[in-house]
Amino acid sequence: MNDPLPTGATIGILGGGQLGRMLCVAASRLGLKTHIFEPGAQPPAGDVAHSVTTASYDDAGALKAFANSVDVITYEFENIPTSALDVLETLKPIRPGREALRISQDRLTEKSFLESLGLKVAPYADIPDMAALDAAMATIGAASILKTRRFGYDGKGQARIMDVSEAADAFASMAGAPAVLEGFVDFSFEISVIAARSAGGDVTCFDPGQNVHRDGILHTTTVPAKLSASLRTDAVLIAANILNALDYIGVLGVELFVTPTGLIVNEIAPRVHNSGHWTQNGCVVDQFEQHIRAVAGWALGDGKRHSDVEMENLIGDDMNRVPELATTPNVALHLYGKAEVKPGRKMGHINRIIHP
Repeated sequence: MNDPLPTGATIGILGGGQLGRMLCVAASRLGLKTHIFEPGAQPPAGDVAHSVTTASYDDAGALKAFANSVDVITYEFENIPTSALDVLETLKPIRPGREALRISQDRLTEKSFLESLGLKVAPYADIPDMAALDAAMATIGAASILKTRRFGYDGKGQARIMDVSEAADAFASMAGAPAVLEGFVDFSFEISVIAARSAGGDVTCFDPGQNVHRDGILHTTTVPAKLSASLRTDAVLIAANILNALDYIGVLGVELFVTPTGLIVNEIAPRVHNSGHWTQNGCVVDQFEQHIRAVAGWALGDGKRHSDVEMENLIGDDMNRVPELATTPNVALHLYGKAEVKPGRKMGHINRIIHP
């Protein structure tokens, strides 16, 4: 598929969470339809999608019917089973491509890939067993974090090791899953770059945002980040380097640590990203529209920032603040339509305009 999709075409989205929901809204503004494939019932994206298929990722028949009903396939999360992708890619193009998924699904593979591009990452070691952890502790040391190689997000699948005596318990918490040990990085703060690459190879990046986490979950992203001009340029060039190396189509999130000696790449996410939600009210074309444009074969849009913005996630009981936030000046409210409030669950976010 090389020609831009016409209006009325359908974009298939694997996953029906809030990212899928906001992708559907962006597609609708461009006159494009969306079809969600999601195993869970009543997904947030289902409220705004043109069509929804509720089926398991191991249901080959449902996957084939889904693929045959759309023009191109994208996704809102990384951990899609390889077997499902095997079925889908024979029928329709998948954007971004599978190489980006393969790399980002495994933390060890991801770090090796980033190093191959000459980028700096935190000290790390493969931990297949306790003996490997003991050996890694001797070189990386305490003040480190043990993470499952796959399926971890928002602080899940992680155990901090502040002293060597905590290593055995940390390993046991992995429950047999392959893991990687990462040394702590002495960083000033974390930033993220939301970058996009078109089917034709054009690259554009949104302004870097400065992130604050609480309990392993993103709390706020503020733009502009407190970066020097040279570090801002470095961050954008790193993101562009990754996009081009992957021959990527779509939006990619790149998280980086700002350190006294430069930038260290924390991780990449081959999709629209929580730290890019500020673009909805800070740019003419937000990250969701930029992604839809890219996967549909359209030209990328104008992602220049026109306002300073603080994005804040609404998590769990933060929903009690909604009536107040709904009447607060310069605050844009984005709720995800999730029926049940749970501790640690992302229920929505706000974008607070700091300076238009």
